[in-house]
Amino acid sequence: MNETILNPKDKRDAFRIYLILGALFISSLVASNLIFQKFFYWDFFGIYTFEVSVGILPYPITFLITDIISEIFGKRKANQIVTAGIFASFFSLLIVSVSGAVPATSWSPIDDQTFKTVFGATAIAVFASMMAYLFAQYVDIQIYHFWKKFTKGKHLWLRNNFSTFSSQLIDTATVLLLLCSTGIIGWDRFGLLLLNGFLFKILVAALDTPLLYAAVYFLRKRFKLGVGGEIELEV
Repeated sequence: MNETILNPKDKRDAFRIYLILGALFISSLVASNLIFQKFFYWDFFGIYTFEVSVGILPYPITFLITDIISEIFGKRKANQIVTAGIFASFFSLLIVSVSGAVPATSWSPIDDQTFKTVFGATAIAVFASMMAYLFAQYVDIQIYHFWKKFTKGKHLWLRNNFSTFSSQLIDTATVLLLLCSTGIIGWDRFGLLLLNGFLFKILVAALDTPLLYAAVYFLRKRFKLGVGGEIELEV
């Protein structure tokens, strides 16, 4: 793909946008690891009732953001954000572990047992999430750029959905396998949660396609990028 070299002002603006996208990506990823133990149901217009973890709510945002970064800033910058997300997740795990180790005061609104109930499985969750994350995000980026090259920068909806569908199946299956293997979730729930999680993520991926089109349109217009063009950032 053709890389676009910007003037200093546009380069600063592009870098700020890249940083904002990266911040949204990392915060969504870390939040999904911290809140995963609550499960909810969603009746989709009477067609199907989903039973999924609330951790799934911010997670699709990460795939939307990596698709935007892949499209505008290129494969290398998308991989950099993924790597940063790994470090952020493990650092959040360290913070939670230290917080759980120190004793609560007698007047603390949250006692040790409550904290342990909410965050006690975070270490396993982060490990499971990271394994799935490593597989899914890098697969997503590879497939995205395969289709981008194959279609010569056209048919944005194709690479957005094909890459996300494949990576989300890998992500959902890997997380559930690890959580079931460690006893956090019973094996009897595996099949239903796999189906629910995958269908939910496919639905979200399909719904976020207009958002991807809008973001790409705005950024291409702002930085005068041609079809398939990418911004070169020296970072």
